[in-house]
Amino acid sequence: MTAVLRLGPLLRYVDWDTGTSATVWVEADRPCEAEVRCADGAGGTARTWRIAGHHYALVPVTGLRPGSTTAYGVFLDGERVWPPPGSLFPESVIRTPGPATDTVRVTFGSCRWAAPPPEAGGGPGDAAGPDALDALAATLVRGHGENAQPPDVLLLLGDQVYADKTSEATRRRLAARRCPAEPPGHQVADYEEYTYLYEESWLDPDVRWLLSTVPSLMIFDDHDLIDDWNTSAAWLAGARATPWWQERVLGGLMSYWVHQHLGNLSPAELAADKLYQAVCESGDGTQPLREFAVRADADPAAARWSYRRDFGRVRLLMADTRTRRVLEEGRRAMLDAAARDWLRDQALDAPGSYDHLLIGTSLPWLMPSAAHDAEAWNQALCAGERGPRWARLAEILRRRADMEHWAAFPASFEALTALVAEVGGGPEAPATVAVLSGDVHHAYVAEPAWPATRPVRSTVLQLTCSPVRQKVPGALRLAFRFGWSGAGRRLGRALARHGRVGRPSIGWRRTGGPWFGNQLMTLTLRGRSARLRLDQARTEKDLVTAHEATYEATYEAVPGATNGAAYGPGGAAGPPPPRTPVERPAPLTDIPD
Repeated sequence: MTAVLRLGPLLRYVDWDTGTSATVWVEADRPCEAEVRCADGAGGTARTWRIAGHHYALVPVTGLRPGSTTAYGVFLDGERVWPPPGSLFPESVIRTPGPATDTVRVTFGSCRWAAPPPEAGGGPGDAAGPDALDALAATLVRGHGENAQPPDVLLLLGDQVYADKTSEATRRRLAARRCPAEPPGHQVADYEEYTYLYEESWLDPDVRWLLSTVPSLMIFDDHDLIDDWNTSAAWLAGARATPWWQERVLGGLMSYWVHQHLGNLSPAELAADKLYQAVCESGDGTQPLREFAVRADADPAAARWSYRRDFGRVRLLMADTRTRRVLEEGRRAMLDAAARDWLRDQALDAPGSYDHLLIGTSLPWLMPSAAHDAEAWNQALCAGERGPRWARLAEILRRRADMEHWAAFPASFEALTALVAEVGGGPEAPATVAVLSGDVHHAYVAEPAWPATRPVRSTVLQLTCSPVRQKVPGALRLAFRFGWSGAGRRLGRALARHGRVGRPSIGWRRTGGPWFGNQLMTLTLRGRSARLRLDQARTEKDLVTAHEATYEATYEAVPGATNGAAYGPGGAAGPPPPRTPVERPAPLTDIPD
């Protein structure tokens, strides 16, 4: 019997060093030989490996031509299974950069609830508006207009699946397998049930085609496991006390490794990954992967989910801000010492070798002023600043209000701020340093104002884009607007004073947004300029540009110059640009969505 393609193909890694190789991820319904054949003769094969009864392959594709766009097909045991017969979509292609490529397009967003719409049998509670990925696919298929240029990479910054918020369709599958009256009820319980979520998300026809032809990189956030995942030590202790949590977290980490993490890695990294090699060689990798997940849950240092990718003169550092937290009160950190040092080392590696630094973190670094101060206040109370009664109340509030962003880890906020300043203030500073985030169900641009004691030459941006598809209640929209307002800022400062919280070392202001809706941001990086575009899904087929901005390098890097000697237009020697000390600038006027 012919093998069937159950899921995929997903085009994941494309080599930007040589432009000659890529990887394609697939799931088949049985053991088989998976093959990718390209129109120009390039290709590759891989034998499937099994996890919990499912069969996967990550096919290495070699022999590609730099600067080419090559159509490909997928074969299982020699039978063509992709594109499917009668497909209305264009052929899936692999685009490779050429030697003179100086432009990189990065599209990013987070929070995609993939429940089917009511007309597709998803149930009345599943309506979350048009899917921005569907709209992007439709725009690329039409192939006209500037926003029809395909991204070089699609960054999915968390909440690719919602393990704790399942659709009516998924609930019916869960009920057919076990009694929903038993914990965890309508939430997923184990690896098998996680596969239901990925099928629901990636079998959407438009998204399936999109992921087959646009390379993707991913990182998890809380809903990939559960809301508030690793918010605090008390939260984690409570989760581990439940009878269902262990299987849930193991299923979540295992499924993330299979469906998301492996595709983030280059062929060289895969070859050096002992777990991946063991899984491929054994044929059935369920037990070694499960043992790895047990170790990773018990000791976060046993796994590194963060990664680095270089796209010519653009460097991306994707940081895991969920598993590497230090949760003990008094020592809380968003990143433990090893993860913090890794991020720093990668950012400072070979200064002058990149023009743009992108730091991917699912949670925003610069938040609305009121939210930042409220989270810092809450953290101080949880740590006992106002006594045990306030600490108990603050812990309840922390979980209910999702107070667990960078502001809730003040030392980590300042460490990231210092790293950005060090990168952006050096003699070979990149043109831009952009922190790419999601999570908060609206989009905005924020820019820090650096004090005179900390001169920074790079343009520094907090770019937050969320959701790709999710319901955002009107009350939440009002809350975020209030958070950016002058009144919100004053309330935040009052809370900070109550918690005896000092001001952060920098101020910042919103320079774009807030925008609400299902949306994606695209950065087009060319030379030392950056162009930002925000596109919103008006329907499943319409992606409408709602905002555009261009950022140019004001000060050129001078390789080999000492710090402070390269300031000035065109890199002319002179003193650093003057900066005025600021506390917290007033936000700009709201821009209607």
